[in-house]
Amino acid sequence: MAAQDYETGLARNPANHQPLTPLLFLERAAAVFPDHVAVIHGALRRPYRELRDRCVRLASALAAQGIGRGETVAALLPNTPEMLECHYGVPMAGAVLNTLNTRLDAATIAYILDHGEAKAILVDREFIPLLRLALTQCKAQPLVIEVADPEAGEAANANTMGGHDYEAMLAAADSAFAWRMPQDEWDAIALNYTSGTTGKPKGVVYHHRGAQLLATGNVLSASMARHPVYLWTLPMFHCNGWCFPWTVTAVAGTHVCLRAVRGAAMWALMAEHGVTHMCGAPIVMSALLDTPAAQKRDLPHQVQFVVAGAPPPEAVLAAMRSAGFAVLHVYGLTECYGPSVVNEWNVAWNALPAPEQARLMARQGVRYQALEALDVRDPDTLQPVPPDGTTMGEVMMRGNVVMKGYLKDAKATEAAFAGGWFHTGDLAVKYPDGYIQLKDRSKDIIISGGENISSIEVEDALYKHPAVMLAAVVAKPDEKWGEVPCAFVELKPEASATEAELIAHCRQHMAPFKAPKQVIFAELPRTSTGKLQKHMLRSQVRGG
Repeated sequence: MAAQDYETGLARNPANHQPLTPLLFLERAAAVFPDHVAVIHGALRRPYRELRDRCVRLASALAAQGIGRGETVAALLPNTPEMLECHYGVPMAGAVLNTLNTRLDAATIAYILDHGEAKAILVDREFIPLLRLALTQCKAQPLVIEVADPEAGEAANANTMGGHDYEAMLAAADSAFAWRMPQDEWDAIALNYTSGTTGKPKGVVYHHRGAQLLATGNVLSASMARHPVYLWTLPMFHCNGWCFPWTVTAVAGTHVCLRAVRGAAMWALMAEHGVTHMCGAPIVMSALLDTPAAQKRDLPHQVQFVVAGAPPPEAVLAAMRSAGFAVLHVYGLTECYGPSVVNEWNVAWNALPAPEQARLMARQGVRYQALEALDVRDPDTLQPVPPDGTTMGEVMMRGNVVMKGYLKDAKATEAAFAGGWFHTGDLAVKYPDGYIQLKDRSKDIIISGGENISSIEVEDALYKHPAVMLAAVVAKPDEKWGEVPCAFVELKPEASATEAELIAHCRQHMAPFKAPKQVIFAELPRTSTGKLQKHMLRSQVRGG
């Protein structure tokens, strides 16, 4: 038999080939489990039948406004039911969802709205003052759709800028709207902005195929059976909530929404609704463990906590276990749809002493099922480093859950994909069993409470102060946030400034969480050519 015999008369057609998309997860859940509770938010209980109806109406409402395939719809929303609906309704209209970090400053939001060319924006009324300021700084003038959340309170809902009312738009929309499947699974489904070494956000483009595959990869890695109960502690604006808006629906789970991460509220929701899974940065663990004993609740069963970022210390792991949590350590980037590497736990390791378990847990792990290749390679030769746990190289990935590329930035996309691998910029070692462990970052990015902060962006803000001659910002270890920005500053001759003054100055020029938590006045170390030696500063703040 010739090879072509397996091709002749066996072409793709609509009967045997359809584009992969997570949108069909909702269709199946609504058809098979129409009365199962899909969303819990305060007193709200919304079944899958109704969730599907509202998502279709959102798609219909956007289409009625002339918004369609390949156009951007932004969302400035907390973890509310409307944010979940955006993850289905926006792409059902053929549009691309751009979720915005609610902690960003107005100037950055303005840049993103312009760069992504947003045609519409859904905004929670709590954030209308922020959006109003952003719109004064950008050329884009998107259609504004206002969301009033009963859980936000009267003060937040009193804000308005005369935009369309979300509920009124849905009520007037067509529940029988023929929503659009993607023409191709390579079609964009989401746009997420991440900070690079320059501090200017880059637009990471996701496609339907990657979103579907990463969502199912989460099901496998997080051991999700049918009808899990998922507590929304991870922001849905962050890598589309690591694709969990689609993951939970794929197994007809219940989305328990939460506007703000607060210890007492998390304990109450976990106990009341029987939460089985949640995700977050180490700061969420701290919020849980630091909750006063009187506000903690007995949990009906063990909760799977998926954590990314700095590995949890031994004491934190022990405290989480005794509190009723199983911790799963993952690693990823915005460019790979969130987590694509998992610390796959070997049951034999449970017999090891606690310090050894903590050492093994600190490793980032192995590739997700949805990621085709993961390796640590020499960034210049692209050759794999030896699996000796010592030789450092760059973490590289290859597969269907790697982004399409950076929006309107062919040069950065080409550099990121050089040699047929996605270059993460993270430096790591590889062990004999194939597990990888991060050791340093080739990019000056500080990960604080799960949020990326560009040291260069902070430095730029410091340089705007008239007294600052030189500035260098590095990551300082922090028990609560994992890392925080620490600034080293050299003042101009005859000039003066205090630590509090410089921190306040930075907070005026960027999102407050990006401002340095400490300012150290000192002569900055330089090479013979005048280049700042940041490695010496990092060593100083780490006690080296």
